[in-house]
Amino acid sequence: MAEREIPEEYLVGYAETLADIAATGRRLTRDEIAARRALGEQAAEAGLGLRALVGGHLSATRTAWPESPTSTDRVLVAVQQAIDAFAEGYELAQRLAVRQEEAARREFIDDLLYGRSDLGRLAERAERFGLRLSHAHAVAVAQGPAAYDEGDAVPRRVEQSLITRFGDRSILLTTKNGRMLCIAPGDQDDVLIQFAKQAYAATDGCRVAIGRPQPGPGGVVQSYEEALNTLDLADRMELDAPVLRAADLLVYPVLTRDRQAMADLVRSALGPLTSARGGPQPLLDTLTAYFNSGCVAAEAARRLSLSVRALTYRLERIHTLTGANPADPDHRYMLQTAVIGARLLDWPAKDL
Repeated sequence: MAEREIPEEYLVGYAETLADIAATGRRLTRDEIAARRALGEQAAEAGLGLRALVGGHLSATRTAWPESPTSTDRVLVAVQQAIDAFAEGYELAQRLAVRQEEAARREFIDDLLYGRSDLGRLAERAERFGLRLSHAHAVAVAQGPAAYDEGDAVPRRVEQSLITRFGDRSILLTTKNGRMLCIAPGDQDDVLIQFAKQAYAATDGCRVAIGRPQPGPGGVVQSYEEALNTLDLADRMELDAPVLRAADLLVYPVLTRDRQAMADLVRSALGPLTSARGGPQPLLDTLTAYFNSGCVAAEAARRLSLSVRALTYRLERIHTLTGANPADPDHRYMLQTAVIGARLLDWPAKDL
């Protein structure tokens, strides 16, 4: 590669140093090595390619090659030292740039997900990372059996699979509090679904929650919080689907919006079950299985590993204690709502 292909400022003094070494037989001084290292850092900061820079040094070496064959070994040693120092400085600058970029990215993500920064400034910073916050965005959160950091193999594998399939689609993948996150434009649901599939495969089974698309600079944090709340809801309600959408579970936040009213309903409708032998939990589990099976006694009994006769006895016991008949449509909605409320409020484990 020709010397003229890189700026001459990065070869300052190089040929003269080689000529002096060929004549005197000395080695590079500490100051000369430090100077080459500094030039390597400057070249990296200027965005020049290392391959071209090394080629420029070799081209300059040919030009300055001594005529005396006895100087060959000394010059080769000097060339090795000079290029090694130059490359060391270059790599140091590159590592520093990477760390600074990672720090800036992490700071941006923290501000984005916590909504701590000025929204206008946040939108400006977002463009650097491929997001246009003037558009709607949705967030998918994957929670696996282990905690993940951004540099771990699993998040990298998921990210690579998405890049391979979708290329540059203004997608941001990251981690937060041990979970994997995918932030995508609100109209690109296929990206979030693919993220869920890849995360599930890479973790040997995880749960993914997808928040609703939300507009504006604050939309990302809103969608993120919805996804987190959906994961928490799935744990409390023992929902076993691997992918959960906040939009499909809006009934649950509605039911708990007036927490006091829900607590009153649970106490009134299900409180009498506390007097049952063995406590309220077996009868509460019976109601849950019965409603989840579409009020089909045989299916509910199978889910509870009971005989249909035993299940029927439990339903009758519930009717006796509460005065509400689970098989009666007039009573069913009230009981089912109370059962959902009990799960959401963690009753009877917690007092209401």
